[in-house]
Amino acid sequence: MNAPKMNTSAVDPIGSGLYRWGGMASLAIGVAYIAIIALYASVGAPPVGGEAWLTYLAGKTTAWWAIVGVSVLTNFLLVPVSLSLYFALKGVHRIAMLIGVAFVGLFVALELAVNWTSYAALILLSQNYGAATTDSQRMILIAAASYPSAVIASPLALVYAIGTLSFGFLIFGFVMLNSTFNKVTAYLGILTGILGIVAVMGISIAVILNAVTATVWLFLVGYQLNRLAK
Repeated sequence: MNAPKMNTSAVDPIGSGLYRWGGMASLAIGVAYIAIIALYASVGAPPVGGEAWLTYLAGKTTAWWAIVGVSVLTNFLLVPVSLSLYFALKGVHRIAMLIGVAFVGLFVALELAVNWTSYAALILLSQNYGAATTDSQRMILIAAASYPSAVIASPLALVYAIGTLSFGFLIFGFVMLNSTFNKVTAYLGILTGILGIVAVMGISIAVILNAVTATVWLFLVGYQLNRLAK
């Protein structure tokens, strides 16, 4: 993306209050991502398949409810972050920022409607599975768990979970190169986006690296937005 160079010595004063909220939200997401990574490490890698999910979740539902709850919170917090970045950077490349915000919005909508709904369904089914007293009850619950587990295991779910958000971050990073945001923040946003695209291709190490760089990038963005708010 070849963003036109423009004078960015002054940012949009209308967004000063939004910068503060966006900065706080970005820092909060960074902290939340660290908590989510720790929670994932505590429960171990999830399996594939309805019955495997129901047995795997035994004794882990509290941790998984925490993962789902914190993740949903981060989805909502991305709204003020992306809006504040739009106001801060629209003078550099308005069309690019609109596209970036659109991809972040698409990520939020798909995550809430598809991915986290499927995880929540599996947790509820697992709790019912543990309370089931007959084989017929268990078979019904296993059959019900097959659909959400298949959704989560599908390659498209990885696109929803990583690809859309990473592409938005990639665009933000390119626009930041010609703005008052420092170059470290810009290049880290670009790197996060590239790693996210690679992760969608099924390279597992890229998933981990994408999570790490996204967390660091959000801390940097939060710092930069809070500076703008002053």
